[in-house]
Amino acid sequence: MPHRHEADRVVHGFPHRAVVEASLTALHRRLSPDGAHAWPASVTAADVALGDGEDLHLGTQRVARALVRHLRLPEARIVVTFRRMEHAGTVELAPGPEYFVEVHERFRTRRRDVGAVLAHEITHVLLHRLDLHFPRTAENEILTDVAAAYLGAGWLLLDAYREDGVERQKLGYLTPEEFGYVLAKRAELFGEDPSPWFTSQVAYDAWVRGRAEAARERTAPPLAGAGRIERGRYAWERRRGRAGEDAPYAFDGGAPATRVSFSCPVCRQRLRIPAGRTLRVRCGTCATVLECAA
Repeated sequence: MPHRHEADRVVHGFPHRAVVEASLTALHRRLSPDGAHAWPASVTAADVALGDGEDLHLGTQRVARALVRHLRLPEARIVVTFRRMEHAGTVELAPGPEYFVEVHERFRTRRRDVGAVLAHEITHVLLHRLDLHFPRTAENEILTDVAAAYLGAGWLLLDAYREDGVERQKLGYLTPEEFGYVLAKRAELFGEDPSPWFTSQVAYDAWVRGRAEAARERTAPPLAGAGRIERGRYAWERRRGRAGEDAPYAFDGGAPATRVSFSCPVCRQRLRIPAGRTLRVRCGTCATVLECAA
């Protein structure tokens, strides 16, 4: 599948929010609650770093093998080639067991980013073997970025983002902030802090903005951790039975509302619970137990 290089235009913010959330939900559904916890540690920088004195082809194959192992794919012969093409990388989704990956030849001299290209392409292989996909190609590319980041390989894609006056580069289909958001969701799940791994200041800044967005979701009503102002607005809207346009929840059942729906802060599965009660809710998709003051 193609992995586009978007050096000339970097979009910021969260324009793909709906697809990102759907990707998190689909990933949790496909893997099951236990399966989603099978990647407790991210791939390490040492495993995917190409040394200046290392043979390019042998080193690239070593990095590819490390990513195959990290993503728990079957060990098999890996063929990685470099050539000029439109995209940063492509992968052949053949029955296997071999893996055939092509990388744009410009990465011959950008060794630090070879791992990022391979992370996206090899995640395509994982999703293909899981039979996890969306109907449209653009959505599948976002799903691939989300899966790579959430399963511990995609921090490389965010670290490949640079915009410093000397060099401008972004890999992948998510915005930098969306990568930061998904990495924050992973950090919440495993208690992992990816911030020391970023060699790019703009990548670190995007991680911080994404982390703030993820934190906001953890403290949104009807979750019990919501702040006083948010709780007051929620209570007023529940009494009138109608949520505001920008509210992260929706009501039904009259005025006051008798039920409220909202997204699980972990997997973004939509949940529907009784309103006007304090209760614990277990998400049926990711098995997270949520304290709610609904």
